[in-house]
Amino acid sequence: MAKRIALLSVSDKTGVADFARVLVQCGFDLLSTGGTARHLRDAGLPVRDVSDATAFPEILDGRVKTLHPVVHAGLLARRDVDEHMGKLRDLAIDPIDVVVVNLYPFVETIRKPGIEFEEAVEQIDIGGPSMLRSAAKNFASVTVIIDSADYQRAGEQLLSKGNTTPQLRAELAAKVFVATSQYDAAIANYLSSHLAPATEGEFQWPAVYSLSLPLAQAMRYGENPHQAAAFYRDPTTNETSLATARQLHGKELSYNNILDAEGALEMVRDFADLAPAAAVIVKHSNPCGIAIASSPFEAYERARATDPDSAFGGIVALSAEVDGDTARAINATFNEIVIAPSFTGEALEILRTKKNLRLLETGRFTPKQSSKLVRGIVGGAVVTDRDLGSIQTKDLRAVTKTVPAAGDLEGLLFAWRCVKWVKSNAIVYASHQATLGIGAGQMSRVDAAHLGARKARVSLKGAYMASDAFFPFRDCVDIAHEHGIRAIIQPGGSMRDGEVIAAADDFGIAMVLTGMRHFRH
Repeated sequence: MAKRIALLSVSDKTGVADFARVLVQCGFDLLSTGGTARHLRDAGLPVRDVSDATAFPEILDGRVKTLHPVVHAGLLARRDVDEHMGKLRDLAIDPIDVVVVNLYPFVETIRKPGIEFEEAVEQIDIGGPSMLRSAAKNFASVTVIIDSADYQRAGEQLLSKGNTTPQLRAELAAKVFVATSQYDAAIANYLSSHLAPATEGEFQWPAVYSLSLPLAQAMRYGENPHQAAAFYRDPTTNETSLATARQLHGKELSYNNILDAEGALEMVRDFADLAPAAAVIVKHSNPCGIAIASSPFEAYERARATDPDSAFGGIVALSAEVDGDTARAINATFNEIVIAPSFTGEALEILRTKKNLRLLETGRFTPKQSSKLVRGIVGGAVVTDRDLGSIQTKDLRAVTKTVPAAGDLEGLLFAWRCVKWVKSNAIVYASHQATLGIGAGQMSRVDAAHLGARKARVSLKGAYMASDAFFPFRDCVDIAHEHGIRAIIQPGGSMRDGEVIAAADDFGIAMVLTGMRHFRH
């Protein structure tokens, strides 16, 4: 029988020694490199170094070790083409029938906080993807494994049949090309984001925006039952997100669940620094209640009080651990999802009595990171920065005769954080710690002002009004006066700012401008 060669070169050595034993048992000679060769020898396995096979040493700190015709000819030669096999014999090159390679941990490296650019570049694998692609192209004859989860299947077939099946080799080859495309996309995006700006202060958009996401979940249906959908996860994400949350209970997340839960989590993270606990309730991508308090129970009760009718069947997000009291309050009404950093044992016992209630645990919230968001359209996509814009007291500009007091500024800034998350056109009425009325997604701002006031369950006298964009006319200020609003926060920038400010002065309402807009579509 002709000599059979297996080449192994892995960064993740999980299970590789056990699989190598199977290969030896099946009559393979082991060929390996560097740390993998040492690992296999330490396990008592006979290994030949790639440098011995190529008669060329590893050089440049290991950057060049498998980039050699002896390796790639052994991988790419077609076993059914006499000319190919004859050329191997002429050059004394052995065919390589099994390749076990996984890549330098580039993605894991760039996920580390504070990683230096040079360190990231050193984790760009060159030889690994080259071997994988050569082997995968020749899957008719070569078994290529990039994922240690496939060792068992391949090993069982080698032991029972002497070789892997054509079907398995094809599946493994497809898996390689998926993995290398994701790897290349991560590198392309990382390097593009570190390009020097075209001009001072201007981001250089890459000529091609690469996106390669592994499938996380196929869904029963999409936004509506007649639409198909699936959820794909970005493996480079290392901040708190729905994609990294752990589901503890309940049925599978739907398309709409994912969009609403992602919005709820992003919202509640924006309020986590204001108080020991924050709560957000979301319905159809809009908040129907936002509140902060000294406990998650109180925050949830305040948020729900904003609009209890809309809160029915909503998504609940909390910034603090869910305890028994909060769980009982949540269970008193119907909710689709509860998402929080953690749950006490008592809370889980209570919430799990609701069979279909999804419980998502995020772990401790991490800071938000600057990144890009992609939204598909027919025929393409738009890519944008996340809206991480924030305003502090020093950024506010008082423009009315009535100057807001320090306490008013606190209330106005809370209302401003809330309105950022409401679909435009948006008006929010709020106290210092909770939303009181929310007008969302109206075609005219004045309609949003009317709607928010109409939905309020309590008097708005002394409350604060926030608008996500400027007032084109004074009518919203007139509505604010009708309901006894104490102060208004808005971006400013309208051609009629003077008229709007004069209306606030007529009514003795304080008004501050942010200079920042928060449209949300």
